[in-house]
Amino acid sequence: MCGIVGAIAKTDVLSTLVDGLKRLEYRGYDSAGIAVLDEHACLQRVRSPGKIKKLEAALEKSPAAGVIGIAHTRWATHGEPTEANAHPHVCRKSVAVVHNGIIENFEALKSRQKAEGFTFTSETDTEVIVHQLYKYLDQGKAFVDAVVATIGDLQGAYALGVISTDHPDQLITARRGSPLVIGLGEKANYIASDVAALIARTQEFIFLEEGDVAVLTPDSIEIRDAGGQKVERKVHHSKLSADAVERGEYAHYMLKEIYEQPHAIAETLEGRISENRLLEDAFGPKAGKIFDSIEHIQIIACGTSYHAGLVARYGFEDLAGVSCNVEVASEFRYRKSVVLPNTLFVTISQSGETADTLAALRVAKEMGFSHTLSICNVAESSLVRESELVLMTRAGPEIGVASTKAFTTQLVGLLLLIIAIGRRHELKAETEQKIIEQLRQLPAMIENALQLDKQIQALASRFGKKHNALFLGRGAQFPVALEGALKLKEISYIHAEGYPAGELKHGPLALVDAETPIVAVAPNDELLDKLKGNLQEVRARGGELYVFADIDSGFEETEGMTVLHVAPTDKAISPIIFTIPLQLLSYHVALIKGTDVDQPRNLAKSVTVE
Repeated sequence: MCGIVGAIAKTDVLSTLVDGLKRLEYRGYDSAGIAVLDEHACLQRVRSPGKIKKLEAALEKSPAAGVIGIAHTRWATHGEPTEANAHPHVCRKSVAVVHNGIIENFEALKSRQKAEGFTFTSETDTEVIVHQLYKYLDQGKAFVDAVVATIGDLQGAYALGVISTDHPDQLITARRGSPLVIGLGEKANYIASDVAALIARTQEFIFLEEGDVAVLTPDSIEIRDAGGQKVERKVHHSKLSADAVERGEYAHYMLKEIYEQPHAIAETLEGRISENRLLEDAFGPKAGKIFDSIEHIQIIACGTSYHAGLVARYGFEDLAGVSCNVEVASEFRYRKSVVLPNTLFVTISQSGETADTLAALRVAKEMGFSHTLSICNVAESSLVRESELVLMTRAGPEIGVASTKAFTTQLVGLLLLIIAIGRRHELKAETEQKIIEQLRQLPAMIENALQLDKQIQALASRFGKKHNALFLGRGAQFPVALEGALKLKEISYIHAEGYPAGELKHGPLALVDAETPIVAVAPNDELLDKLKGNLQEVRARGGELYVFADIDSGFEETEGMTVLHVAPTDKAISPIIFTIPLQLLSYHVALIKGTDVDQPRNLAKSVTVE
């Protein structure tokens, strides 16, 4: 979601701030701004609605420079995306703040501050933070003590970067509920909401914990915990490279990430299978003992990760013989639910900072779930740090808002978990060996599926003037249909819905006409004949069918039905394979529609607030 960058050095930091914002563009935003203290310790602020290139144009007209500064990309929550609402926010030309998160008691604070004589220039919740800071500084509190007092008044979530004209040698940061890292440089130190923002400057990072407050100078870092005690936090060396977040030869990050899937899946499997057997220590050294006690699975996730969980439910119950429940995190955390004994609580997230998923994990611990496990792509994330067991998906940085390689690597990770749990229940050794052998072949099979790109590109032209689409699947392909519909609506803005094909007669059939394309996924499995019958119902009503079918399924093109053949796949991995052409379809349709593929309107990559 919103992005924070801050720097304090002995040389000008403006280029660091702007470069950091560019590297955070993938998170989604609608305005940007910077604030620096110049050589006279005067505050200079430049903001702009829209993309960072507009901020750069504004900086050309109003040059700024300084050895300390903060910067922000904002995704509107309180107030429209205007210059007045863009961060940083300033109080009386003295204090500047950037903020990620939501302040839930801002209206009460705002009313009180207005009565105290403070003037508001924005509609944001963030402005109450900077006024509160100014008030405590004006009372004579030390800079860091003013920050501590201010956050004590806040209810909600925040990651903060703060500078003051009276303290030009200190950059202060704090976090609760929103991620924030410190980057360690040479005669310079940095803050950011994401490692990717700073990877061109450093690979050494400190991940602040809940309630931490840190004071940065060019040469030092001092951290206080939530109790006010000075603490040392571990320094992590990031393996992320600056090149990993570049597009290279690809027109868009999404296309690059679609084509990175064979490598990402190979990386996810590396070192986790040996001689056709899963190595359980991939989930952690205590995994084996914990898995021995598991009788039920509860999966919690959001968006695309939720669809991955829905696919996994079929595997847990069909292959492993273990009951599995899957729920959207934002629903789970706000309803009363029954905790079954010996349940493994599984969270799935690309970023590991999804607010609802993280909150659900914390609620689950309070509710008494036996054990927790996270499947995640970011090793340094809050979800990973707070989970008992972890499986990293190793997809690498995913910049495009519409998830691709994160989804397929999540499916691989979940299949490994199905094996680990299933071998203690109904999964036979020969079935495990068969699945693992197919996982070994999976990267090559995805390479084969990517060969459909040219055919799908030609097919996409038929969607250019469409306003609605239906995606159909049966069994484990139903969640794949949900994911295909989500991708199309996310980046092409075509209204698309995914349905179980067997539900057509219960409502969706009323939408079928010649103007609504119907996309179906058709592996050669035990539900194939049922699916064929469902599709006949569509054809009988004039619907235009587009079927991605197993070569051995018996589907042939006829009038009103276009068929693209996919190489034969086994039931366990077919959801992964059939996902690939749907990703390509959404990408090429978005190109035809002329939308912003990597940063679709109104969406953010990492949803770090409710």
